[in-house]
Amino acid sequence: MDGAHDIERCEVVTSRVLNAVFTALDAHRVLFEGMLLKPNMVIGGMKCARQESVQRIAEATVRCMIRYVPAAVPGIIFLSGGQSAEDATDHLNAINRMGPHPWQVSFSYGRALQAPVLETWKGQECNVAAAQKTFLKRCRLNSLAREGKYAQVMEIAE
Repeated sequence: MDGAHDIERCEVVTSRVLNAVFTALDAHRVLFEGMLLKPNMVIGGMKCARQESVQRIAEATVRCMIRYVPAAVPGIIFLSGGQSAEDATDHLNAINRMGPHPWQVSFSYGRALQAPVLETWKGQECNVAAAQKTFLKRCRLNSLAREGKYAQVMEIAE
């Protein structure tokens, strides 16, 4: 995420990695039906001069996953990969709105769930309740994105 690479380069590299991963898994007779995949989304680096739209990121990500992730895999659980909490939620939502997909599409966000909470908490006891509220909000919004029902106005309304 820290690089200057564009979305096209990310898609090429992600494609190569997924192809190698599933070739190796198949060679080792891994049962695809018994696994979950935790990949990155296809997105340009943070230093890239051209930042792509949410829709373009979703399209590139879905295209890459459809090409390389067998339909037998029950779930793709995306990592937030250094995206802001809002961007990660927005991208997940756009990906799910493009469905139905052959796999369930969900999230395994560490930073995108924790960063807003830590920013609210600031290590101070008096901020615990507000931090908990922030965490609940991020979880709720990502749950909606998991169903393709998130809208950015929800960020403001909450």
